[in-house]
Amino acid sequence: MSLVSTRFLQPGRRPLSPGSRAGLGAALVLLAIVSAVEAADGRWAHYVALLAAVPFLAAALASWPLVLGVGVAATVVGAAFALVEPEMSLETSVSVVGIAIASGLAAAVTSVRQRQAEQIVELTRLASVAQQAVLRPLGPQVGTLAVAGRYISSTATAEIGGDLYEAIDTPYGVRMIIGDVRGKGLDAVRLASIVLGSYRHVAYERADLRAVVADLDRAVARNVGDEDFVTAALVEERGGTLTIVNCGHPPPLLLRRGAVIPLEPPAPAPPLGFMPVVRPRVERLEPGDRLLLFTDGLGEARRDGEFFPTADRAWRLLGHGTVANGLASLETALIEWVHGRLDDDIALVLMEYVGARTGAAAAVPSWEVGAAES
Repeated sequence: MSLVSTRFLQPGRRPLSPGSRAGLGAALVLLAIVSAVEAADGRWAHYVALLAAVPFLAAALASWPLVLGVGVAATVVGAAFALVEPEMSLETSVSVVGIAIASGLAAAVTSVRQRQAEQIVELTRLASVAQQAVLRPLGPQVGTLAVAGRYISSTATAEIGGDLYEAIDTPYGVRMIIGDVRGKGLDAVRLASIVLGSYRHVAYERADLRAVVADLDRAVARNVGDEDFVTAALVEERGGTLTIVNCGHPPPLLLRRGAVIPLEPPAPAPPLGFMPVVRPRVERLEPGDRLLLFTDGLGEARRDGEFFPTADRAWRLLGHGTVANGLASLETALIEWVHGRLDDDIALVLMEYVGARTGAAAAVPSWEVGAAES
């Protein structure tokens, strides 16, 4: 009902929206029923007061000009029945005045509701713009990788939260980050934008992923309280070598020839904001390998106490078509599993290694660049 009722509020649309048509139709049906009953009852007006409900019924869905018009029609019909009485009674006169007052009140209430709904539409549009500014579209190709990203909101009224991702082609290879800010709301969005802004700068400047983590940790520490933090996983692909550092984040899943391999870190590290000391994990990629990065909303999605079997279904859902097709399949299966009810936002990034660039330099993980040059 609420979705229908807001459709007519979009400015610049002259044709009646489904909501306005429904409200107008229901009001006219009620007007016709009361008029028919009153006409069948004789020359005395016994049911005229019921016409006061007509503009309020229209107010449930229609715009205020339509409500006012319906109210005027109801008032005219009520006055007509009053005039044909052999002797107009005080009760009938009060009923006609009441219809006119009800019409004005219904139009006023509808006008207020319409302005509020327009503000909601505008805020939703601004949230969409903010999401595009914070979470820029990924792919379809970044360096040697086919990449796609997807953000799944846990609520229909919000399109952005504290989950974040980015993929950029740097002098040190393709670098990606996925993260999850503790908490929700505007504070989480603010911190996510700070992390992404810092990452988009330092990813081009630091040869070592551990230095990138240290810079991000300082950025988080400067902008959060003692109990706030950001879990994150950073990935670098350089000449077919994959390097991963993990700061308290769910491990990425490597999809290779039908197998699903969780890429657990060599040693656990705390989230950003708690001075993590990370140890890189290095894997050699094969053409066709896919890597799924995700936030913990995916791991926590469940129905009737049973968690979504991500690892068991990952290859069947993500191993076909393009990476964008794979994420679409995963989202569809997930929403079906939880019956459309998610407890947390989810960020997803799926990449596919398509092979090294022609004439690419030998693979050197970022954490070995300094040693290789010395």
